[in-house]
Amino acid sequence: MQLNELVLASHNAGKLKELQDMLGEHVRLRSVGEFSREEPEETGLSFVENAILKARHAARLSGLPALADDSGLAVDALGGAPGIYSARYADGQGDAANNAKLLQALREVPEAQRSAQFVCALALVRHADDPLPIICEGLWQGRILQAPRGSNGFGYDPLFWVEERQCSSAELDKASKNQLSHRARAMQLLKQRLGL
Repeated sequence: MQLNELVLASHNAGKLKELQDMLGEHVRLRSVGEFSREEPEETGLSFVENAILKARHAARLSGLPALADDSGLAVDALGGAPGIYSARYADGQGDAANNAKLLQALREVPEAQRSAQFVCALALVRHADDPLPIICEGLWQGRILQAPRGSNGFGYDPLFWVEERQCSSAELDKASKNQLSHRARAMQLLKQRLGL
């Protein structure tokens, strides 16, 4: 698929820059915010379903091929929660509240059973009704710490222990995170699919 311009189904400037850095200069990413502030209803029951919903919505608003990302944290001891509700885990009160709620939910869980993974589903559609969306998923395995560490990143990064680097995700520099993360892994697959 030859693409030189995509609309990203996100109003988040940080995510736009991160994904643009990963894509390189071959493809220009534009924010859906250039076309509308309207948000789609995320009614899917999986990361993949929500990514497709968001991509179709952005393509419909912009008339351009669209890329969407749906990401979150899945904790094994919690049956995969917070999962697709990761950003809204503490009723939309923000990262600190989400982290506090997660630590509370895991307070009785021993170290050996605190395994988790960050999950990213990327969906790319050529147009809003594309019957063949490209789906690429990335997983980043780790475990949940007893207390936050580090000040880089966002979301659950301060609680996510990265075994291969012996630090939390929030203690990684941006370049390292952009090589190791769930989003980086999904983007690597997408670039292969697109021949970039």
